Amino acid sequence: MTLKKGDLVTRNSYNNDMVFCIIDMNDGVCILKGINIRLIADSPIDDLIKYDEEEDVENDQAFLERISPLPVLDRCDYFYLPGKILHIDADKDYLDRCLTYYEKHNLWAVGVQEEECAVPERILELLHEYNPNIVVITGHDAYYKRKGDINDMAAYRNSQNFVDAVKEARKFENSHEKLLIIAGACQSNYEELIKAGANFASSPKRVNIHALDPAIIASKLSLSSVTKDIDLKGILEDTKYGTNGVGGILTKGTMYMGYPR
Repeated sequence: MTLKKGDLVTRNSYNNDMVFCIIDMNDGVCILKGINIRLIADSPIDDLIKYDEEEDVENDQAFLERISPLPVLDRCDYFYLPGKILHIDADKDYLDRCLTYYEKHNLWAVGVQEEECAVPERILELLHEYNPNIVVITGHDAYYKRKGDINDMAAYRNSQNFVDAVKEARKFENSHEKLLIIAGACQSNYEELIKAGANFASSPKRVNIHALDPAIIASKLSLSSVTKDIDLKGILEDTKYGTNGVGGILTKGTMYMGYPR
């Protein structure tokens, strides 16, 4: 079967467990992007099989219907100031999907597309420009066992870039409660991201995460009260793979409530 860029495929060597889109081809090797997971992979073309069941690819709405809804704010007497979100993403498709999610819930969010390697150099500029309460630093990542064990940063596609970006963000604001940071993508080095200063990070079990997981976490933090501890377990349970995919620390939320309206 002839394959081309844009085709949906699965990998035989991984028991056809995930659906990818071919984004590039060169000398019999295809570069693949997960349809719903933040993973870039390469694969020999002869390991791929075309996936024709497009209707079986889970859409965002089907995924979101399985998680607990965001809080509905009682606007009778009070007014609310949810936390502002800066979402930095290497993938334009995923960024647009996340921005749609924020817009649907009437949250203040600005999106910036930037390659993972460039974020450490740009993040201070972006933080000064937008002064958010929450910053998301995401894109694509992968852990390659053949390159080293899980503690070896050289074994990851982009974890070092994410770690460097988090460290730079902490130069802007050192407090974990004044700037909440969500960092990482599929299979990222969770421990190093937390040590660098992230409030939430992927991936404790080096598994994949859903394209919307960072936005779901950011939205729940935005709508959590600044006077109370967040529902840490509840937030993590609403991600695609739970605590296998994302972990975090207990902090206060970012939303202020005022009276009278």
